[in-house]
Amino acid sequence: MQPETNLPKSTAPFPQLFSGMLALSIALVGSAYLAGNALRSLRSNDVLTVIGSSTRPIRADFVIWRSSISSQQTTLPLAYQELKRYNARVRTYLKSKNIPDDAITVSAIETQPIPETNSNGMQTGRNIAYRLVQRFEIRSKDVDGTSAIAQSSTDLINEGIPFTSDPAEYLYTQLSQLRVEMISEATKDAKARGEAIVNVSGSRLGTIRKAETDVFQITARYSTEVSNSGSYNTSSIDKDIRAVVAITFAVE
Repeated sequence: MQPETNLPKSTAPFPQLFSGMLALSIALVGSAYLAGNALRSLRSNDVLTVIGSSTRPIRADFVIWRSSISSQQTTLPLAYQELKRYNARVRTYLKSKNIPDDAITVSAIETQPIPETNSNGMQTGRNIAYRLVQRFEIRSKDVDGTSAIAQSSTDLINEGIPFTSDPAEYLYTQLSQLRVEMISEATKDAKARGEAIVNVSGSRLGTIRKAETDVFQITARYSTEVSNSGSYNTSSIDKDIRAVVAITFAVE
């Protein structure tokens, strides 16, 4: 199953006024001015735009871990034979860690000639060596198990194998339904805040005149990071997802 990684975009540009709303938290509905003069001035047929938000903790349910091996020798056959031995050792190691074969993708071998240069730094047209690289990619629902294997893969380096491990990418694949639920929660939050405002003025919150959604923010747990284009943290297993809406209500 291909994990869903695309963040939703707004159907319309989010108002510039609210681009920093996550950090401002709407300034929580409230300066003394809003609580006083501004609220008393609300009249029938006015409109009120309020920011609502919803935050939920989520945990990655899919992991992608990439790594590679390399060999550099004076001839291609020597480099290939060495890389072949490294490949066999890595596969044995992964099998010992209960990684199934169908979770592993192995790339074609990349060949990188190493050119000879003279004393002036100019290439002579000859190759003095060849460097071969082969890459591994593991995709798994076993987030904790794969993460532990990635961290312990230094065992291969201790054996003298030129093994390079990339940071694992942690994804959450159940975003579609969660987005809908969180937009609903954010809308209810906006309504509650709007009612708190108009009740002070003796008015009543009416129907929704306009609704806009900002991009979702998926960040490391408890992070205050935000991005105008949306963020999707893949370096942390435990994350927070935030949805924000701007709702314009009629005031009656």
